[in-house]
Parts: sequence; C-alpha cells; structure tokens
Amino acid sequence: MAAEPATPEDRAAALDAAEARTRLAELARLIARANAAYHSEDAPEITDADYDALKRENAALEARFPDLKRADSPSEQVGAAPADGFAKVAHAQRMLSLANAFDDSELRDFVAGIRRYLGLGADAPLAFTAEPKIDGLSLSLRYEDGKLVQAATRGDGEVGENVTANARTIADIPHRLTGAPEVLEVRGEVYMSHADFEELNTRQTARGSKTFANPRNAAAGSLRQLDPEITRARPLKFFAYSWGELSAPLAETQVDAIDRLDRFGFQTNPHTRLCRSADEMLEHYRHIEQRRATLGYDIDGVVYKVNDLGLQGRLGMRSTTPRWAIAHKFPAELAWTRLEAIDIQVGRTGALSPVARLAPVTVGGVVVSNATLHNEDYIAGRDSNGQPIRDGKDIRVGDWVQVYRAGDVIPKVADVDLTKRPDDAAPYAFPVTCPECGSEAVREEGDAVRRCTGGLVCPAQAVEKLKHFVSRAAFDIDGLGAKQVEQFYKDGWIREPADIFALQDRYGAGLQQLKNKEGWGEKSADNLFAAIAEKRSISLKRLLFSLGIRHVGEVASADLARHFATWTAMAQTVDAARSAGTAARAAEEAVATERSRAADEGRRAQITATRDAIWADVPKEARAAWEEITGIDGIGGTVAMALVTAFGQEAERASIDRLVVCLTVEPEEAPATSDSPVAGKTVVFTGSLQKMTRAEAKARAEALGAKVSGSVSAKTDLLVAGPGAGSKAKKAAELGVETIDEDAWLALIRDG
Repeated sequence: MAAEPATPEDRAAALDAAEARTRLAELARLIARANAAYHSEDAPEITDADYDALKRENAALEARFPDLKRADSPSEQVGAAPADGFAKVAHAQRMLSLANAFDDSELRDFVAGIRRYLGLGADAPLAFTAEPKIDGLSLSLRYEDGKLVQAATRGDGEVGENVTANARTIADIPHRLTGAPEVLEVRGEVYMSHADFEELNTRQTARGSKTFANPRNAAAGSLRQLDPEITRARPLKFFAYSWGELSAPLAETQVDAIDRLDRFGFQTNPHTRLCRSADEMLEHYRHIEQRRATLGYDIDGVVYKVNDLGLQGRLGMRSTTPRWAIAHKFPAELAWTRLEAIDIQVGRTGALSPVARLAPVTVGGVVVSNATLHNEDYIAGRDSNGQPIRDGKDIRVGDWVQVYRAGDVIPKVADVDLTKRPDDAAPYAFPVTCPECGSEAVREEGDAVRRCTGGLVCPAQAVEKLKHFVSRAAFDIDGLGAKQVEQFYKDGWIREPADIFALQDRYGAGLQQLKNKEGWGEKSADNLFAAIAEKRSISLKRLLFSLGIRHVGEVASADLARHFATWTAMAQTVDAARSAGTAARAAEEAVATERSRAADEGRRAQITATRDAIWADVPKEARAAWEEITGIDGIGGTVAMALVTAFGQEAERASIDRLVVCLTVEPEEAPATSDSPVAGKTVVFTGSLQKMTRAEAKARAEALGAKVSGSVSAKTDLLVAGPGAGSKAKKAAELGVETIDEDAWLALIRDG
C-alpha cells in the first residue's frame, strides 16, 4: 500500500480533475464548519495546523484546476458570518485576513515578491515591521470626534457583530481620544493573559461552570456575551496594531502610525521591531519564538508588514489578504518554554513516571503546563540501550525546552537549548525510593522503568492492588468486587487486605454500620461478612497470587506453592535469601555498568571478577536459600528478586504479616505417590527431550511427587539429560548427582 502524501500540496497533486471537484466540495464544507466553530461558536473542532492544511490543500487544487474553483470557495472568504443575538455592523473598510508563511523559504519568497511587484532591486532599501501575532479575537473600534461610538468583531470581513457595550468594559480600550482624526477605526486583538485565563478557569470550576480550552476561546467567548456585565467580570485585554477608515493619515510609516496609536492611549506590542532584510526578520522570528512562553499571553507567529505606508498603498489588496503583509506561523505542534520542576508520579503498577512542570504555553490550541519525560534514561539524554538521544543533552530544572504535541498525544519534551541553561542547573537525580510510601524503587535489568516495591502499602497502588486481591484467581470474595473496593477505600474502611477480614468487627455494629450504607441492607451486609469469613481459609498458591507481587502470577504462584508446600517454609526461605538478593541486584547493576563499556577480553574478565567479589561476602545460608528459590523450575532470578524485595520492605512485610494472621493457609497437598520411585526427589531436566516436551516431563514428575528444579545444586537428586546437555550435566558430575537419559527416566517412572 502506498504511503499517504506528506503535505497538502502533495495530496492536491495526486488527484485528477474528477477527484479534485469532489475534494473541493468536501474542503468547502469542512472549512466552513471550522470557520463557524472558531469564529462564531468560540469552540474550535480542529487544530490550527489541521485548519491551515485544509486551506493550503484548497489553494493548491484551485491553482491546478482554476476552472473548478467554487462560487463559495474558502479562498474568497474571511472569518464566518456574524452570530445571531448581536446587531450587525457593516465595516467601512473590509477586515481582511493575512496570508501565511510556514517556513523560512516562504518568508524569503514573500520579500522577493514584494521587490518584484514594486520593481525594487536587491540592494534597494525596504523595511518591514515584525510583531508577535496575538492569538485572540479581532476587533474594530470606531471613533468619531475622539469618542468611541462602535465596536465590531470581524465577522466575515464585511459584516461583523456589534459588541460596543462589551468593548466599553475592557480597561485597555479608551472611551475618548485626544488629537485623533475626526474618523478613526482602530483595529487590534482582544486577548486574555495566561494568569487571568488560569484564574478564570479556577472560578469556573468552583462554580461548576464550563472551563475554556485556551485563552483565545476564553477571550472570544467573553467578548461575545449578550450580557455586558459578564464581559466586565472577565479580565480581557486589547492590543492595537492596525486601522481601518481614516479621515486623515496617522503617519507615513507603520512604525510611526503604531507609535501614534500608543500616544492616543492604546496598548501596542513592545516586541515590535523594524527589520531591513529577510535575515533580520527571521532573526526576530527566532527571538520571539524563544521568548513565547515568557510573554504572558498566547501568540501563534510573527506578522511582517511593509513599513512604508505609501508602498502599502501601491501594493494594495488581494481578494481576502493584503499583499504587503504576511503571518509567519509557528509550527502548530512545537513551542519553547521553561522547565520549572520535575515531579514523580507513581502509577497503579508502581511505575515511577517523571513529569515536566512547565511555564504554560499554548501548543496545538491547548494550554500545556505538563509534559511526559518518559523515564530516567530520557532525562539523562540516552535511550534504553544507552545510546545518545538529543545529541546526549540531559534535561535539568531551569532549562529552556522545546515541547511537542500532535493531536491528542501527550506533550513531550523534544529538545533542550543549552545556551539558555542556568549556571546553577544541576543534573537531575532520579529518586531510588517511592515518593508516595518511601519504599525502595528498583529498576530491573531490561526494564526502562523504575518501580516502587511498596505494593499493598503504597497509596498510589493501593486500590488497584486491592482489586487484584479480591479478583477471581485470588480471594474471589462474593459481593466484594472492584466497585465495592473503590468505595470502601474512598470511605477509609479498607486500606490493606487485612482490613477486609476486620470489616465485620468494625462495621457490623455501632453507629457506622455497613447495612446502613447507601446501596446496602442488612441481608447484603450479612452475606458479605459470611463470604469474607469463608475465605479465611485459602490455598497457598491463591494467597501468593493475591499479594500482587510483580512477576508472581498464577503460574509462578503455583510453582512456588508446589515446591514449598507451606507458607512458613516459603517465608523462611525468602527471608534467608534476602542478603543474597541484595547481592544479586548489586551484581546485576555492576555488570550492566561494565557491559556499557568496551567489550574486550579484559573487560569480560572484569565483569566476572566484579560479580564474584560481590557474591563473596554473601553468607552460605543466604546463598543456599537463593539457589533454592532460583532453582525452582519456572522461577529464576527475576521472580526470586521480586519475592525477596517485597518481603524485605518493612511496611510491605508488616502488611503481609497482618494479613496472614487473619488466615488459615492451607498446605499444598502433595499427590498420592506412596509407590512412586521419585516422590520427594528433586529432578532437573536438561538438553533436548525426544519423546515428550519439557512441560510434559515436568507435569509427569510433579504428579509422581517429585520437585522439578531448573538448576543443579547439592539438593538435586536426579538429572535427566537429553542430547545437547551442557553445563548442567557438567555440574551434576562435579557434585556426584545421578544422571540418566530420557529412556532411563521413562523406564523408571513406568516401572515405578
């Protein structure tokens, strides 16, 4: 299947005339709908980037097939028709939109086109103003004899909405001007600052009212209220940047005209600059883009205008845009802002996820103040394989960072500007303990994420762990499902599994009784208490699975239960193996560090020496216990590490002990194997078995009362070796362990 064309222009180029006719009709419908949502309803349905892409595709199709241009072509329209509820105002001069440039080359083409149109050579002086493009709502203010007589929105460019009463409530809009022409239409943008937007949304939330997606929507919705008092209560601002009808010229240049508006009392943008070349225009664009998040209000690009008003007059207008101006848009999905803090969030599985707290900036039409930082490797500037990302640049608090957002994708930090890094910015130290419960946070080999080991006692994991505890394969308590667990946790009735078995003692009598709780009655409460009591007796494998220890699923729980038979035996072995588990993790981390360096013979020898040195200090009993756990077939080092870590956390272990006291843990019943020749023996299978699978061999051995281990040790009674047996056969010979082949094994269990 061919890939979809990458750009709007590519999509247009891929269509024939018949397809283009259909697509132009669809584009007219989509753009008209987007215009109405944005301009009339103040509730955009698509992003600015998607809107711009539709417009560009429409323009490209009309350029290829000019005879197919529709009467209702979006290229001939500005804004949207005025909404009902407001009186209509005809603009004395049309309020046009601006052509857009999306990259440096389009800006240079704009400058070159101006020179060609005016017949100016490459060396002839030509200046432009460059100012931030405010992301707000366009407004035209008409003054007669210095008095504000009318305010109107842009509407469709020819007819707008009369919002005079609302405009009078905005502090930045003067009611009277001194020294102004007899007729003066001042045009500009109504907007809302980031701080005011946040405060407004806070008030809206407190009232239970609708919140706004971004400051532009908030400003537009506030200005277009039918009740001016609502507008008065909203913190709107106004920047003046242009004019419409004039009875006398303001000045000879754009710069001087804006300066005169400033003297009349209007707010004008202090970041406007005069540029004398495309290079200077692009330099100011980069400067504004970098400062975007510090301005305190939303912008979505930079607007360039020919400075000489006489030249503006010569250049004139197209049907919907002036030839003498262009908007250089920022990439809709990208913005630069400051990283103010890095917080750690703990997920329901215990994963520690770093989150960037940012100075708010609007990206893709949404105010972004948080972004994911993925994991500790991403912060450090490397991938999970240790290879550099972002050219190896790490991320630090105080950094100036580029934020990326596309569609509904969670915002990400894409890049770092090292030239703006504060001198005192320190490398981020990722926590090794859980910020929620203080338990150790470990990162297993091959895992990109560090995880809290607190389990049941970690507040961030508690509800999900409790849901797992009562799940079907665990305690499966009738009447106590996920919904009830959530409610009881919210009410403070259940914080850990042991609380479930004290529920009747605490909430079966007295003022606060379960039967009086909404959705419960005496019968349903009694039924729940009875169901809980019934589960006080539980099998070892179900208990192990219910604890929700990472990597200890149903199969591992069953393997552990078969091997240890009792809770006491298992707990004692896990406790004994604790120091060996600590050594195993240290060795794992040391080996990982060594492997990240050059892999020569000397380095391999160093890895072995490092591992041996760490294990040398482990007591014999701890090592034996560790080998017993890791030797259980199907368990291995990962599960063993998870077990000793969970049992070794003081708070987690105390919670488990409180639970076990409430229970009768049924020993795992051994199969009836009084006549089995392998009952009670520890058997290891190695090599390739020819007449049965490894799983079949294991199941048969366990049915006959044998324990199946995955490794050879002094406790091994029998090694069954098929073709290809290697290190296990060698170790069995060293330890004097009896070794037989598959045929001998089959004869043994058959004859037995």
